[in-house]
Amino acid sequence: MLLHHYRFTPAPDILDDAGLEAELDALDKQTGQRVTPQHIAAFKQRISDLSDTLDQRFLQGDDIRDLVCGRSWAMDKLLNIAWRRMEWPANHTDIALIAVGGYGRGELHPYSDIDLLILLGSSDDSALQAPLSAFVTLLWDLGLAIGHSVRTLDECAEEARNDATIMTNLLETRTLVGSDELREALMQRVDVTQMWPIDVFFRAKFEEQQQRHLKFNNSEYGLEPNLKSSPGGLRDLHTIMWIAKRFFGTEELDDVVERDSMTDSDLRIYSHGQAFLWQLRYALHMLTHRAEDRMLFDHQRSVATLLGYRDRKGSLAVEQLMHRYYVMVGAMAELNDMLLLHFADEVLATASAAPPEVLNKRFSVQRDLIQVRSASVFKQRPSALLELFLLMAQHPSIKGVNAQTIRLIREHRHLIDDSFRRDVRNRTLFMELLRSGGNVARQLALMARYGVLGNYLPEFGNIEGLMQYDLFHIYTVDAHTMRVLSRLQSFRSADTAQDFPLPHELIRHIPKLELLWIAGLFHDLGKGRGGDHSRLGAIDVQRFCERHDLSPRDTQLVSWLVEHHLLMSWTAQKRDLAEPDVISDFALRVRSEMYLDYLYLLTVADIDATNPTLWNSWRAALLRTLHNETRRALSRGLEHPFERADWIDDTRTEARKLLAARHVEEESYRELWDSFGADYFLSYSPQEIVWQTLGILQTQQRPLVLISTPESDAADGGTKVFINTREANHLFAATAAAIDQLNASIHDARIISTEDGWTLNTFLLLDDQGQAIRAPGTLREVHEVLTEALTDPDEYPHIISRHTSRQLKHFRVPTQTHFSQDNAHQRSIVEIVAADRPGLLARVGRIFVEFDVSIVNARIATFGERVEDVFFITTRDGQPLDEANEAQALMQRLREVLDAEA
Repeated sequence: MLLHHYRFTPAPDILDDAGLEAELDALDKQTGQRVTPQHIAAFKQRISDLSDTLDQRFLQGDDIRDLVCGRSWAMDKLLNIAWRRMEWPANHTDIALIAVGGYGRGELHPYSDIDLLILLGSSDDSALQAPLSAFVTLLWDLGLAIGHSVRTLDECAEEARNDATIMTNLLETRTLVGSDELREALMQRVDVTQMWPIDVFFRAKFEEQQQRHLKFNNSEYGLEPNLKSSPGGLRDLHTIMWIAKRFFGTEELDDVVERDSMTDSDLRIYSHGQAFLWQLRYALHMLTHRAEDRMLFDHQRSVATLLGYRDRKGSLAVEQLMHRYYVMVGAMAELNDMLLLHFADEVLATASAAPPEVLNKRFSVQRDLIQVRSASVFKQRPSALLELFLLMAQHPSIKGVNAQTIRLIREHRHLIDDSFRRDVRNRTLFMELLRSGGNVARQLALMARYGVLGNYLPEFGNIEGLMQYDLFHIYTVDAHTMRVLSRLQSFRSADTAQDFPLPHELIRHIPKLELLWIAGLFHDLGKGRGGDHSRLGAIDVQRFCERHDLSPRDTQLVSWLVEHHLLMSWTAQKRDLAEPDVISDFALRVRSEMYLDYLYLLTVADIDATNPTLWNSWRAALLRTLHNETRRALSRGLEHPFERADWIDDTRTEARKLLAARHVEEESYRELWDSFGADYFLSYSPQEIVWQTLGILQTQQRPLVLISTPESDAADGGTKVFINTREANHLFAATAAAIDQLNASIHDARIISTEDGWTLNTFLLLDDQGQAIRAPGTLREVHEVLTEALTDPDEYPHIISRHTSRQLKHFRVPTQTHFSQDNAHQRSIVEIVAADRPGLLARVGRIFVEFDVSIVNARIATFGERVEDVFFITTRDGQPLDEANEAQALMQRLREVLDAEA
């Protein structure tokens, strides 16, 4: 077993095997049979006692290795006894029961599969079939999770030749009962050195790991990681072990250290990481009573409690546990990277390899990997710890760092101390990297991976592995930061021009790219310290800029970006962008087009890097609209804000021109427009007004449901649904419930009532993937369901809502409400923060009906498990609510209902 400085010594009291055999012998005499229900009951009792004993020791904090190896040792005993209960032929030496896989390594968790190979020396097994069948049946009757195969030597050899996974399983075998000579014969037949040449075996395992990592987005920072298969997990440790065993032919990683392919420090990381993951896996099995390797939200809190973590101010117990997990798997992922690179050098190097290409006195490049020219480089010149990454940025052909150099970085990164950080040479090198014009994001990510960035910037080191227990922030702060930088880098590539056209255009024209790197690097580094992380980060980045001799002008820009990095997303998602005052206020805070462009780029990257489901066409359209309208305001001059009356007149004039181009006479719609009211022309663009006007004029059927064409969805950010019907109390609630039934979600709502009692309501819909709805059949279904629901909106409570997802059920978000008055527009504003769930908007609409409230407008935003919705409301006669009485009662009712139904 490849464990560092650990030798398992069985504790005999975990299994009374002698007592079991005595009890079975007594039952033999009573029943005259070898296997009866009484025998099975005796086995089961010992298995139950074994589990109880090991679980109790786990709770007492015993060494996890003793428990995992102890269960395997006890299972060996039980299987041996069970095997000997069978009535084997007198001469049955040509058979062996062999442990393979994880069980073959001597590792067994409470509900892990017990992998067995029943090895036959001959293909003629007729005399063995009855006892073999009885043996396997007994194991099933005992409730053991066995995975077994019955194969001959020839069959094993054939399977191993064709499948690297089977070959790997056969690297880990132990004879439990029977002929060990037979297992030795198998090892000779499947001699891996002949069947799988080392270079072929290495490539097969490396490719297998890459494919596995792809399933987890190549990130060890998944929200619900898999202890076994996620990057940095147990399978990565197994890969190291398998390749080492194949290459060195050893059963002990200590031997690999002696051959200078691993260090004692590497082995400590390996051993400690394995023990920690074993602890988590054991706890999961205990809690779930099954072979569970996924750290689902369902279990994370319980595992944290079981392992002794406790909530403390500013940090939940589950966050502490997951922080340790992320730090640990990050270290193991780094170890895996380094060792596989090292093994690749050892395994794949050829005598004909080209000599290294010299870069300077300290570094050279060989096989596209940068390497030191002397093992003493970092000791003699610590600045080389930064110079290496600068050289990689300056030479895009360099693909990475070779294994020996990674190890030297790990051994010398402690030299990055206060004195190192004060050295002007090192500050200059770091700024040269940021200004290099190369793939700066990749170099910063490698610096973070190898511990250099966290040492050079202690602010970054403080947030490594820091996570928030929610469905919104699905990466640790450091992983999110690296993803922001990576997304910013991607905007420079032509490959992103189609999906991110405006960012691709803007990033090519901003004056100083390094300022964007700095803002992206620092924007969240204030987290985890309490207080406003934006303000704390602004202070940190100002100090950084001053230390690195940035001009006051550049320092002011970067500090402003960090402090206000949430401003643009908040304005776009929470404010009504159809209001001229909103655009004017935002423009006053941004101040210049340069600030606007930097902020837009940072905002898009931040949203996209927070959660893959967060960036969608709706948010893209909102931010694009805010950017464009703000640029217009800035071009016009902040001293000349666009007045509401001017906005309305311009919209009406442009809409008339568009209708005239379609040969629509003004007389046909003048009366209609007069009934709409002024706010209508503030809320909609000229193109939308034309679309809606034509729909009303051409269709006599009510309710009228118009759905935007897929071609227009790109500009709108989603599927736009326009509803024109008579006002009714349950109209909003019925619409929300019907849309929810369609597995779609509302992200924007504009609700206008005409003077003659009609509604002009528009909803922006996204499907369950966050995209506009484009399938013709689905669009027809949307039209049919909405038309039916709105024909009799009082019936909306009967519309069936969807079930809450498994993940959402594990997050309770106490409902928060905030009330304010919008005196400029004579309406009230209700903000609701609540747990997301299907049917939420319908419930809110029902409560508004209870209070005889009209919804004038709404902004709907979802952030993981949390919704933050803003409703602009009035009384039925169009007045703001009375804050002292009506508003407080409404707020109380919203909290009561939404908390009760969460």
